[in-house]
Amino acid sequence: MIEYTPPSTADLAKLKDQLGLTGEQMADLASVAGGQQWRKYTGGAEPRNLGIHICFLMAARLALSPEELAKVTAKMREMGADVEAINPVQTAN
Repeated sequence: MIEYTPPSTADLAKLKDQLGLTGEQMADLASVAGGQQWRKYTGGAEPRNLGIHICFLMAARLALSPEELAKVTAKMREMGADVEAINPVQTAN
């Protein structure tokens, strides 16, 4: 079992600022449909909690080298997934 508390909207806004990314770029990082979808996690009357799977993907793309991400992609294919290469995210900083 994994205990997980999602980042707050303030945490996500801080990450966006630290990375120097737009809302669309954050959506790409999280593999969600677009900036409008990303804003569901960062604002509104009842913001959506960022699921552990999205948080994990974002962290992996920010922390792992291209070679490490290629290992993950290969494992996904071994498991039967049809997936393109997972690339690290280029940040403005």
